[in-house]
Amino acid sequence: MDSVQSNGATAGLSARTIAIVGAGQAGGWAAQTLRNEGFAGRIVLIGNESHPPYERPPLSKSVLAGEAEPASSWLLRPEAFDALGLEWRPDTRVNRIDRNAKWLEMSDGRTLAYDKLILCTGGRARTLTVPGAHQARIHTLRTISDALSLAQEFRPGRSVAVIGGGWIGLEVAATARQKGCDVTVLEAQGRLCERSVPPEISEHLLGLHATHGVHIRLGVHITGIARGADGRSALTLADGDTLACDAIVAGVGLVPNEDLARDAGLDCDGGIIVDERCSTSDPDIFAAGDVAVTPNPWAGRRMRLESWQNAQEQGIAAARAALGLPVVYQPLPWFWSDQYDMNLQIYGVPLPSHRIVTRGMPGDNSFALFYLEGDVIKAALGANAARDLRFARRLIEQSKPVDAKRLADADVPMGKVSA
Repeated sequence: MDSVQSNGATAGLSARTIAIVGAGQAGGWAAQTLRNEGFAGRIVLIGNESHPPYERPPLSKSVLAGEAEPASSWLLRPEAFDALGLEWRPDTRVNRIDRNAKWLEMSDGRTLAYDKLILCTGGRARTLTVPGAHQARIHTLRTISDALSLAQEFRPGRSVAVIGGGWIGLEVAATARQKGCDVTVLEAQGRLCERSVPPEISEHLLGLHATHGVHIRLGVHITGIARGADGRSALTLADGDTLACDAIVAGVGLVPNEDLARDAGLDCDGGIIVDERCSTSDPDIFAAGDVAVTPNPWAGRRMRLESWQNAQEQGIAAARAALGLPVVYQPLPWFWSDQYDMNLQIYGVPLPSHRIVTRGMPGDNSFALFYLEGDVIKAALGANAARDLRFARRLIEQSKPVDAKRLADADVPMGKVSA
């Protein structure tokens, strides 16, 4: 078993081992934060990929399009990563956590003792279970390897079927279309991104993709997939129709990697349950990123945030909590997506009970929607309206009353909409 070594020159946390399981964005920020906060002890960063920590947003955009090398998505330059002085263990899985002995059993047969443990295990792409799916070559997009494999499919004139009209599906569809592919999006729900945006935004997304030549089919269910001798696939739909294509991409959601934590007896419910300190039901184990289910006062419930913002900020918070520093992590949810020339951003959690104030017109190149409770903005979203939304974020966080009439007037600066 690996042991904790001390030369007697260090004391307290500087003589301890902190293990980080998961080397994505959350894990990378956790490791970086430990050093930034002055932790001089042993940090062991364990990742099941060969790549150092990287950001995922470029995978569906510049990396998938072949416009950027995978290394451009790395969180740190190689020299900065080396300077952290980590024990970096790539291509390694943790098979078991022994909470009583406080050690990890890894896929290479070794064990590792820890004092504090940060779980940043993220999630995996949900796979299709329809008949024939196991025989067809179906792409998902979660890792650099996924992006490089899928990029080979995007050539002018090829037909691509994207199953799922959520964020990943739409971003992949946009990239494939820009690469000259004939693209069809198949969505089981009645509108695009139905679980995360109101109807006005779904309609805007529908129009945006239609304008760029993407075929959108809503309310469709796939009943089977067959792969022909020529390498093409045929998707059978519940209405009896058949769609032939050269490539299939499944963007049907993410499954949180909670198995390791659950098997160790940690509280889980659609992810690893943590408190506002990122602490799990074990006081020496913390969790962050896509796998963590966190109480969120902005939503009025516990929620798991799959976003670039949360991966970074919760990774930082978990590292600080592991060092015993004061932490209250209750982020205002923020999500963004780039599709074609549109940058869409969402702050907060829009609810059906909110009153909507529109600034600009949905469907225009730039507009914003504000969701009010009384005269206070609770959430905001919009397309190509980054400046207005930055102001809205401050108003949400400050619970500052606004004048709805001025808020709706695009000629009134956001700095002057307060009541």
